Amino acid sequence: MTNRLSIFSAAYWKTAAAELRKLNRLTLAALIIALTVVIGSFTIPVAENLHISFNFLIVAFGSMIYGPLLGIFAGAALDIVGYIAHPFGAFFPGYTLSSMLGCFIYGLFLYHRRISVMRIFLAKLIVNFVVNVGLGCLWSQVLFGKGYWFFLVNSLIKNSLMLPIETIMLTLLLQALMPILTRAHVIPVQNSNRISFI
Repeated sequence: MTNRLSIFSAAYWKTAAAELRKLNRLTLAALIIALTVVIGSFTIPVAENLHISFNFLIVAFGSMIYGPLLGIFAGAALDIVGYIAHPFGAFFPGYTLSSMLGCFIYGLFLYHRRISVMRIFLAKLIVNFVVNVGLGCLWSQVLFGKGYWFFLVNSLIKNSLMLPIETIMLTLLLQALMPILTRAHVIPVQNSNRISFI
């Protein structure tokens, strides 16, 4: 198993690109997509075009294993397959872009990296506020014709409240799976069996 790498090194991106040629990673990405689509059936509505979902757990887990580059393709496939399985209105490529970007961000923070609560928090922070709030409100404005600020308020409140909860949930999931993934040489060996804070 390759050691932890810096995202600023050529070796990191070469390793991430190599994931695109590994059959086991492509198969895992397909399974992650299928599982995410199934879990996507169960959401909690909050407001117009706003709901709570647990997809992020599976998406972040997959991106941690197969990295940011395969994550981009998995994110695109996830949105398209998800739309086919659960069509809601017309297909909109903006949501595909958001899905791709979310997978890329999770991969960037978690793939071949030392897993920590702070790293998980930062990944969730960027996904929640750049992708979910920033882009999500823009896509809602384009689709529904209401002002950006109309969607911003609800989305900002929801994503702010969910950030610590989602960080804890993702930390607990990765903590439970980390020893298994390390022993199977799926992720790099961590400094300890526990996820550190920093």
